[in-house]
Amino acid sequence: MAAQVEQVIHQSRAARSMLRPVLRSHLPLRAKLALYKGYIRSRLTYAAPAWYALCSTSQRKRIQALQNIALRMIVGAGRYVLNSVIARDLCIETVKEFIQRIARQMFDIADQGPHEFLRNITPTHERSPSGRPLPRELVKTPPHKN
Repeated sequence: MAAQVEQVIHQSRAARSMLRPVLRSHLPLRAKLALYKGYIRSRLTYAAPAWYALCSTSQRKRIQALQNIALRMIVGAGRYVLNSVIARDLCIETVKEFIQRIARQMFDIADQGPHEFLRNITPTHERSPSGRPLPRELVKTPPHKN
């Protein structure tokens, strides 16, 4: 997954650098968050339910760090403000929570849909034959309550 994560990081950094003047401008916060979600987070999490479960812990931290940097840029926060406080105040979930939510929605739609061939498309096993985590393991944790 190293190549996939590097590609995601590269695309997200490129989008952030192109949007830097706008994200640091005096636009309303809602507009800047919409730009972040539409241009940066979409690149950061594209097809993530399929590959995020296979990432290492360090790769996941790098992906989360990109979100933290973008959010800091949006609010103009200094080093002394915790990333969790910024995300909480902006009502932005962590990358992991976001991917878990969209994966859960994707699997629920597939499992409850009219097409039998999509039901249980990635069955939950005790462990895959290769020993790697399965994409459906993303949704094993209970949904985050707000």
